[in-house]
Amino acid sequence: MGGRQLASKWLKTEALLTDPEVAPYIPQTRGLNKENLQVMLGVYGFVVVKPIVGGGGYGVIKVTQSGTRYSITHSFKTSHYASFQNMYNALLRVKVKRKYLIQQGIHLARISGRPIDYRVKYVKNGSQWEFRAMVGRLAKSGLFVTNLSKGGYLLSCREGLRRSLPHISSAAKRNEMRHLTRKCTAILERHFPGIGELGFDYGLDYSGKIWIFEVNTRPQ
Repeated sequence: MGGRQLASKWLKTEALLTDPEVAPYIPQTRGLNKENLQVMLGVYGFVVVKPIVGGGGYGVIKVTQSGTRYSITHSFKTSHYASFQNMYNALLRVKVKRKYLIQQGIHLARISGRPIDYRVKYVKNGSQWEFRAMVGRLAKSGLFVTNLSKGGYLLSCREGLRRSLPHISSAAKRNEMRHLTRKCTAILERHFPGIGELGFDYGLDYSGKIWIFEVNTRPQ
């Protein structure tokens, strides 16, 4: 029983933003258009642009502003542009033909220069939800997405936290992730009855703050 699939990242994000405890964990997110992109780059310096529907790192693009210069990274390729307009035209060419959103860029904690994020799998067994997996995903060298389909490397959540943020209690952060997972699941169940399997993608920044990047309703 996979439960119902809820494909739109936008719907799930909107549901989670209704809760004042969960909202601070969600990166600023807006629909992709020229004005939103310009504003968010001005505020955050870099953003991640991703399809509203889709997973596995498919179609994900990183956009960076440094002074008056801009760059776009997707898969291994980075291209540089002298103006916002040139960059935006190029972005419209490289993105896949579907609706996109812009997410605030988070400077992830790293191990040997490679960003790491975490996947928590939470599954309903009868009437009870249970944790099936909590793993760290280390990006392939040179990539900014950690998806295993893109050659990322798997390690335990504990080891990932300990190696990327050695000065922070990995047990405390794992507990915070579990609490957040339970809380978000309760919200999503209220909004979307019938879900039975969730995959949470979490990232921790350099300061150890947890961010919710995505909730997958049919996790890989």
